[in-house]
Order: sequence, then C-alpha cells, then structure tokens
Amino acid sequence: AKQEQNISETQGTKPKHRTSTGTGTEARGPGGGRRGVGGETDSGDDAHRIAPSPVVHVRGLCESVVEADLVEALEKFGTICYVMMMPFKRQALVEFEGLESADKCVACGTSEAVYIAGQQAFFNYSTSKRITRPTNSDDPNSGNKVLLLSIQNPLYPITTDVLYTVCNPIGSVLRIVIFKRNGIQAMTVQNAQKAKAALNGADIYAGCCTLKIEYARPTRLNVIRNDNDSWDYTKPYLVRREQGKGRQRQAILGEHPSSFSDNGYGSHCPLLPLPSNNRYKRGSHDIPEVVAYPLPQTSSYIGHSSSSVAMVSGLHPTKMNCTRIFNLFCLYGNIEKVKFMKSVPGTALVEMGDEYAVDRAITHLNSIKVFGKRLSVCVSKQHAVIPSQVFELEDSTSSYKDFSMTRNNRFTSAGQASKNIIQPPSCVLHFYNVPPCVTEEELQRLCSEHDVPGYIKFKVFDAKPCSKTISGLLEFDSKTHAVEVLTVLNHYQIRIPNGSNPYTLKLCFSTSSHL
Repeated sequence: AKQEQNISETQGTKPKHRTSTGTGTEARGPGGGRRGVGGETDSGDDAHRIAPSPVVHVRGLCESVVEADLVEALEKFGTICYVMMMPFKRQALVEFEGLESADKCVACGTSEAVYIAGQQAFFNYSTSKRITRPTNSDDPNSGNKVLLLSIQNPLYPITTDVLYTVCNPIGSVLRIVIFKRNGIQAMTVQNAQKAKAALNGADIYAGCCTLKIEYARPTRLNVIRNDNDSWDYTKPYLVRREQGKGRQRQAILGEHPSSFSDNGYGSHCPLLPLPSNNRYKRGSHDIPEVVAYPLPQTSSYIGHSSSSVAMVSGLHPTKMNCTRIFNLFCLYGNIEKVKFMKSVPGTALVEMGDEYAVDRAITHLNSIKVFGKRLSVCVSKQHAVIPSQVFELEDSTSSYKDFSMTRNNRFTSAGQASKNIIQPPSCVLHFYNVPPCVTEEELQRLCSEHDVPGYIKFKVFDAKPCSKTISGLLEFDSKTHAVEVLTVLNHYQIRIPNGSNPYTLKLCFSTSSHL
C-alpha cells in the first residue's frame, strides 16, 4: 500500500532539468508537466520537485507490459535490483543498484523517448529510496524459490493446473498452494527469478486474472493433497491417478482462443493470447513466449490438443454406451463419432469437432466419477475415429455411432455456440426445452424410471406468456448424481398427449452451486 501511495504522489512531476523561459500558451505534456511553446517543460515550483532516488517511477506503460519488458528496456542504464508492477495503473517502480543509474534513466527519459514494449514511457524519481520487499530482506538482490502470486481481477477460476501451465515452461514447478493469496514453489531460485521476470504484470486471460508476482516469505510450501487448490509435483502419489496420463491442462475455461472469437465461441478468452505487437517474441532462449504454454515433457498432453479425438477410459461396462457419452461430452463441443475399443474394455474414442473441444472435455471431465467409475480423459494419438471392429455392447447397443448429423450438437453455428453454458460438473443442472405442462412430479418420476438419483430441489424460471417451453434448475445431493442424471436423461424425448412432435429435454451444468 505504501508503494501505491508513492506512485500517486509522484505522478505528474518530473525532476528539475531546465526551465522554459518562453511565453505563450502552455499545455500539458505527456509526462505530466506543462509544455511551453518551445517544447521544453516546466515542472513547477522547487518545493514540489522530488529528490533523486535509486528508485524510478515509470508511468505510461501499455496494458500488456510485464516485468521482463522493463528490465529489457532499462538495464542499459545500470543493474536493476527490483521491479514492482502496478498493472492496473499502468505504472511501475524500478529500483536500480545505484543512484547514478537512476539519474541516467531519468535524464534519458527527459531528453529523448524511451520505449517499453513498443510504447513510450515516462520517468521520475520515486519518493521511496528503496522498494519494500515482501520478504523484508536487507539484500536487495535476494530471491526465494517460493513466489507469491496475487491474481488481480480474477474473472475466471484459477486452479493448480492453470498456474502450472503458466509457470512450468519457465522453470520446473515443485509445489503449488492456492488460498486467498497464491504461492508457487519453483525448483531453484533462478527458476523463480525467470518466472517472476517473464510473468509479473501479465494477464493469464485477456483483460483479467492479472499476475502480480513477489518473492514470498516462506521458503517451502507444504502440500497435503493433490487437487485444484494444491499440488506437489514431487509426490504424485498424494492422489490416485492413472499411470502415464500425466497432468492435464486446465486453462481453456470453456472457450476458443481469441483468434476464433469470430466463429461464435463467446467472450471467454484463452490463456494469454498473442498480443498484436508480437512483443513477447524476444528471440531469447531464457524466457519463452508468454502464449500457448505447453505442459512439461513428462505429460502426454503438450500445449493444446494436437488431435480432435479424445480417449475416455474408466467407463462403466453396462451403463455407458455411445449415446450416453455423447450426452455428456456434447456440453463441451460438437461430437462427430464415438467408438468403444474392443481390445481395451471400458475405453472409447470420441471424435470431436476440433482440438479445442477436446481441450474443454479434458479440462472439465477428466477424473469425474460416473456410475461409481472414475473417468480418465486424455488426447488420443488417433486423428479420426474409424468404424472398424464394430461389436455389440452389454446393453445391446452398437459400439460405434456417428453423431455428425444430429441436431443435438450444440456448436453447429456461431449463434448456437455462444449460448452454451460451459461449466465444470456441479450438483445443479439447468434444464430447458421442456413443455409447460410437465410438472415437478413428472420430472422426478422420469429420474426414477431411468434408475438415476432424484433431485432434492426444483426451480422453474418465469416464462413469457407466449412461451412454448419452460426452463429451470434441478439440485442434486452430489455432483456425481447430477452427472449421472445428465448422462442418462440429456436429450430424452418428452411426448405429450395430442402432440405431433416430442420435446427434446436439454440439460447442462449450471453456474449455480445451490438453489
């Protein structure tokens, strides 16, 4: 908070360098001082000028600037000890090792344009003589293997998978703990320094989830379980996982990259889409591009999916078939074909509309429980599903089905795709396209007839008088119950007396956690 106050105090001032003696109309210059007709600036009274300091206040930064950009642009003036980013103010504090370096920086910024990440920045001395470190270390160059990440403007969920995907390409991540303030432990201090430089001030998603990175006080993170809120990458046995599957990326949050936004995939943005000025392409081997983060080489899931085919294992032998797989997976993308593998019982290949649909399916469905079995969803080596070795499943349905022409695919047009609620499984289902005459009791009976759990709470939304259908919410005892109901009853044909065509019951996971 103290540093923020200092930034506010110094904004709009410049060090004393020269006073304009010209006369005439004055206007504000971009650096905050008054600009005379001769192009020189008048910083005001001596009483308001700031004494020289090793800490330089930088303002006028572009929105997408990161710490490494400042270091790259300003290290020519001297050794930089510390950088404090203020991304929402488009400002930063840069602490040089000596006052002479700060003098050079401020003087150069006064006499000529200095560009940071392609945009001119403005410089002044800070009222602080030193930037306060979270570790309170007396050594200005001290580091720590543990980084404190403050996620600002977190519009989307941030999980261990998201942070791992962001940080691991820069240096091996050992542990992650997420609480009200996040921590990531790298393998070495050098890895932590590289991650801080490359990511401090960056957006995980375009326009939100901005990273502010500092060295943390603890030197080690303690992890007791591996889940969305904490993960120890040195102890994979903390959670039961299928050998060889590796970590799955959980960074898409339901939508295509921004380059696909014109195709109707909604407003959700991907993990750090490439800025228009391509400024992240520094040509450095030390800091990778801050886009399209791949997972480590130990994972079978590198970057985004290279195939539009997902492999699903852990399927219940009698309760899962092609249609039920479609009912579940269609929430995350179009389904082209589904095929059970005869050589690997309980395993199926799902060909989806594109590789991003596979990304979303992995993100939201990997490791969920369905009918007492835990699903494992990963990218298949196959690039298409071929209808060979078709056989009969235990429920007497075919092991292969083509869904490419079904009207129940939900991403067939831009308008249709933008209306989808792409959510991870929850205990609340959103139902729609139900005839108004259907009652709460009839929906409950429908669950009973299909041997799936009944709901505990029911809510119907107010419909327009002329509406031909109703919609609402169903709350279940658990997320697993909701998943099973959706798997069985999604796209169920509801017939009404004297009706010419049946109504197709549509289900998806709700954004509500409880009713």
